[in-house]
Amino acid sequence: MTALIEIERLTKRFGAFTAVDDVSFTVAKGEVVGFLGPNGAGKSTTMRMLAGFMTPTAGTARICGEDVVDNPVAAKRHLGFLPEGAPTYPEMTVEGFLKFCGRARGFRGDTLEERVERGMDLTQLDGVRLQPVETLSKGFKRRVGLAAALLHDPPVLVLDEPTDGLDPNQKHEVRNLIRAMSAEKAIVISTHILEEVGAVCTRALVIARGKVVADASPAELDAMGPSMDAVFRSLTLPEAV
Repeated sequence: MTALIEIERLTKRFGAFTAVDDVSFTVAKGEVVGFLGPNGAGKSTTMRMLAGFMTPTAGTARICGEDVVDNPVAAKRHLGFLPEGAPTYPEMTVEGFLKFCGRARGFRGDTLEERVERGMDLTQLDGVRLQPVETLSKGFKRRVGLAAALLHDPPVLVLDEPTDGLDPNQKHEVRNLIRAMSAEKAIVISTHILEEVGAVCTRALVIARGKVVADASPAELDAMGPSMDAVFRSLTLPEAV
């Protein structure tokens, strides 16, 4: 299978501190990769470099063959990115913000309307479409960020804690959406919830102190037992899926 995400020896240093240390992996179409690790392990930093929002100290990252540093605009055309915190314009309505994002992507007229309607439908935002984003709960704000990432139907999705702040029903809906899209996309999900990996991922990467310490299927990860205990003790305890 052709890799849509290629990361080679990616490294990020902040002064004397190495946040991401020589990380390499690929993700092919049809794969949903769970990126697991304790707080401060380097998950978000890796994802920001992959998305082109942070420049690596060393190494390369490519999306659909486009280098995120050398060809950032081309790379981002293929990417839907949900960052931690999902920044928005809080005074805009949900519909207004998504239309703004769609216009920034180059959509106009009927195509823009169709893209926004589809994004709200996928993330179940129609009931709050006319509310200012700043009035929404954390969970609804997360869904607005996810809708914005899906507007242009990208082949690659990089989602940082996509179910953060959602109630159990909303988590279930988002996980079902990820499963439904997975056959046609390469998806990376950063999470600290072990059950999220078992629920939606075909593969799991475990990162600790900036290094990848495991790359396996969820079942294989479960079977590692004691060898992963030190990392797992730093992760969130199981929750209902």
